[in-house]
Amino acid sequence: METASLDKENAVQQSIAKTNSAGYHSDYPSPGKTTSGSQEQENGLSGKGGGNVVNGLRKTPDLLVRGSTQGVKTDASRQPSKGYEKYGIHWAPLNIRLERRLQTLVVLCHTLTIAICLGVFFFTCAIPLSWPLLVPYLIYISLFSTASTSGSLKYRSGLLRSLPIWSLYASYFPARLHRSEPLLPTRKYIFGYHPHGIISLGAFAAFCTESLGFSKLFPGITNTLLTLDSNFRIPFYREYALSMGLASVSRESCENILTRGGVDGEGMGRAITIVIGGARESLNASPGSLRLVLKRRKGFIKLAIRTGADLVPVLAFGENDLYEQVRSDSHPLIHKFQMMVKQTLGFTIPLFHARGVFNYDVGLMPYRRPLNIVVGRPIHVIQQQDRNKIDDDYIDRLHTEYVRELERLWNESRDVYAKDRVADIEIVA
Repeated sequence: METASLDKENAVQQSIAKTNSAGYHSDYPSPGKTTSGSQEQENGLSGKGGGNVVNGLRKTPDLLVRGSTQGVKTDASRQPSKGYEKYGIHWAPLNIRLERRLQTLVVLCHTLTIAICLGVFFFTCAIPLSWPLLVPYLIYISLFSTASTSGSLKYRSGLLRSLPIWSLYASYFPARLHRSEPLLPTRKYIFGYHPHGIISLGAFAAFCTESLGFSKLFPGITNTLLTLDSNFRIPFYREYALSMGLASVSRESCENILTRGGVDGEGMGRAITIVIGGARESLNASPGSLRLVLKRRKGFIKLAIRTGADLVPVLAFGENDLYEQVRSDSHPLIHKFQMMVKQTLGFTIPLFHARGVFNYDVGLMPYRRPLNIVVGRPIHVIQQQDRNKIDDDYIDRLHTEYVRELERLWNESRDVYAKDRVADIEIVA
């Protein structure tokens, strides 16, 4: 009996070691299909991934954090230690591991990046000796800089995107990246990320860093996450965003990225990631639900037709679970004010909350809840460069096929990654 117990313990430790060496990414075979040894190698499954294939789905291992010997506890399942509840707030115990403290620190810094950059800028402005440098810098980034729209990606830093701190960022939730099938590096792609959530934390982890192993799952593809053009007018944050590989979501930027560079100088092997729902969809972010602003969003379809880029739907299970916010149906006046701000400024201000740095109930830190980002199958697009001759029926057909692929991802994965859902996927205007 002791020998059998030791053998079982050794087997568990070997499984943990393999999971740690494999990183946070995993392949995502279609449900209902088993994967043979040769198919595993073709899909990037060489037996080093975490978990077994059960009913065609890769079973999620209990161990989600590299270097840990226990399963990750999320905020939803955490039971605070006795004596740490006061005034209705559950406070974090003092004996939390250093690794979890570092994870919290990295996520906190990420959510406050713009505020930190502005703070450094205003501090620099208080130093008169810096004015001869700051004034030309402000004029340049406000009037003349085209780095965010040129499509050259020359400021992109592979070193910065691969720093170990991003593994701590991904381990916080924890986050994972799954693929339905490999993508050819000889094509160009538009990744449509859904849902927006409050601040699209999953999109940053999957497509702006290497913490989830994007380049290993999709070798030969250079993916660029797009954000508001106004972010590149923020002093000092502009340099950080460009170094992380971010670019403007303007039409000029999208077309330049997808028609320049790449393996052939015309964009092949390049991809962009657009959070399709935008600021309006962030107002629909609510735990357990998935309301996508997509019915009238067809600009990315037209972009794909003009550039010849294939469409790749991406569904992030758990993105809406990271924050709570004031519901628009119960506070219509607040919702009207938010929509007015969006129409005026181009972005909106969700009234949200989650947890704090030292407590589990109050604050602006996201909850520790799993993020599973599933990349769907590519939808082939036939290029039509003359925008005046683009067939409306073809646009509608591609849009319908895109929505159908999103619904397939939801239906095949909801019982695995959305067990606590309160509603099914809903496509709204």
